[in-house]
Amino acid sequence: MRAVVFPDGINWAVQDLPEPVPGPNEVLLSVVRTGVCGTDEHLLHGGFIAKLPLVPGHEIVGKVSALGDGVTRLSLGQNVVVDNASYCGRCGPCSRGEQLFCSNFHSLGCNAPGGFAEKVVVREDKAYPIGDLAPAVAVFTEPLACVVHGFDVLDLGPASSVLVFGAGPTGLLLAQMAAANGASSVTVAAPTLSKLRLAKSLGADRVVQLTRGQPQAALSELRSIAPEGFDAVLEATGAIDLLESAVGLTRTGGSILVYGVAGDNEMARFSPYEIFSRELTIRGSFAQANCIERSLSILQGGRVRTEGIITDTVGFDSFGRALENLHRSEQVKTVFDPEA
Repeated sequence: MRAVVFPDGINWAVQDLPEPVPGPNEVLLSVVRTGVCGTDEHLLHGGFIAKLPLVPGHEIVGKVSALGDGVTRLSLGQNVVVDNASYCGRCGPCSRGEQLFCSNFHSLGCNAPGGFAEKVVVREDKAYPIGDLAPAVAVFTEPLACVVHGFDVLDLGPASSVLVFGAGPTGLLLAQMAAANGASSVTVAAPTLSKLRLAKSLGADRVVQLTRGQPQAALSELRSIAPEGFDAVLEATGAIDLLESAVGLTRTGGSILVYGVAGDNEMARFSPYEIFSRELTIRGSFAQANCIERSLSILQGGRVRTEGIITDTVGFDSFGRALENLHRSEQVKTVFDPEA
């Protein structure tokens, strides 16, 4: 089979690999769609939890093409979405119910073969039938699952005012989930007008354009929207200056969610006294655990919409464009189709 391979922390290549064979309680999927994520670029360079050489791709939709022994829940020809994450159930974090921090965390497309390939093997219990949901919608299940986990962590109260920094795929999903969780208002701030228009079409109450590296004018506008501060500020870009600005934009007693991925050597500066005296809460949100089923049901129910978010589709011969698109402001979400 053909597969995209990250071999050495520097390069990528399309290679011919042996077709995997499903073992007991596993299924073989023919890949239908796999979403491209900023994490894939970190993995290309050996970051995150990469185990090289690696077939990346962790946002997977596939069709069941072979059944391993003991498979009873799935049938040949079913379209399914994949929960890429597995946990040992025996380590300290797992015993405390914190599977996301499992000492033996196993993630398809991160430290195990993933979905930028023609075929991938998946545990039966990690494959969820999508019914008549379009694959182009189902491919958002994993990123939305991460958003679901983020809202579990944030524990947002009803009628909250919410500011989201970023209008990429995760920013757009976060904004919609805030509304679905009962936010009284949702404001999205980002640099690119086309993405802000998309955020507005997907339900954001207000949008504010940021100037890269010079956010002061936009910050003044944001303060005028919520003079006492927002109940929650969700930073989905990884930009340190926006994370630092989030402190001053959060109301006393409010919360900041660190959702965007900054470099592991980058440092933010803010006043510990301000965090102390205003009782601000800063929370992190990392990946997802056991959120796929809820995420899929949200997409099936139409509570979160995805139209307009996919802006490019690539195949094996054009995979380089997927990585380039991560740095193109006009691009929102790229998906991989092995037949493209």
